[in-house]
Amino acid sequence: MQRILIFLYGVVSYLIFFATFLYATGFVTNLAVPKTIDSAPLVPLPEALTVNLALLSLFAVQHSGMARRAFKAWLTRTLPQAMERSTYVLATSLTLILLFWQWRPIPAVMWEVPYPQLAVAVQVISILGILLVLVATFLINHFELFGLHQVFNNLTGRKAPEARFRTPSLYKMIRHPIYLGFIIAFWAAPVMTAGHLLFAAMTTAYIMIGIMLEERDLIAQFGDDYRAYRQRVAMLVPFLGR
Repeated sequence: MQRILIFLYGVVSYLIFFATFLYATGFVTNLAVPKTIDSAPLVPLPEALTVNLALLSLFAVQHSGMARRAFKAWLTRTLPQAMERSTYVLATSLTLILLFWQWRPIPAVMWEVPYPQLAVAVQVISILGILLVLVATFLINHFELFGLHQVFNNLTGRKAPEARFRTPSLYKMIRHPIYLGFIIAFWAAPVMTAGHLLFAAMTTAYIMIGIMLEERDLIAQFGDDYRAYRQRVAMLVPFLGR
């Protein structure tokens, strides 16, 4: 019964994540969702800046803090190991839902693509960035990354295979295609408002910090294999930033 409940917990966490991911696509592209990065009742600028920076900071602390090895070790003293990744995914999804709900738009236009056809092309590039994120997760094991693999192994009594270092497809050209996809999606905007610019700038800064923290953990896990990979392969742009 415990294994079944853990499996259901993992499935529900994944479904919440996937719905959040789809909503995030509409949120940053201003498409097909009730509230986007540029839509909602306006508030005074100081309030908008304070709330938005608090929301982004909360996400950064949660997303990065819960990913650290020390926090995982602490969490699994209370929760079964199989639930750790699903709990991380669920907490990230809930933090993002809070951000979508409470985000305050800042509508001042910083720049705008003046030609309709070019604006559509920029919008498509943003969506392609989201697709790059999704494809990159499947290249390295989408279902393990989002906790389903762990709860399924626990349900069937299988022992999780030992983590091994792999560099499939896109990962032979850049070390972080997932982060690159997010950067493309956030910055490719036909109309860049002040609120969208704040979101893109802060999340890009967080991504750079997150890469440093993540690579430190990967070196601790894989040692010289990852050090050699980092010397050989660019971080975000092929052939640059090795």
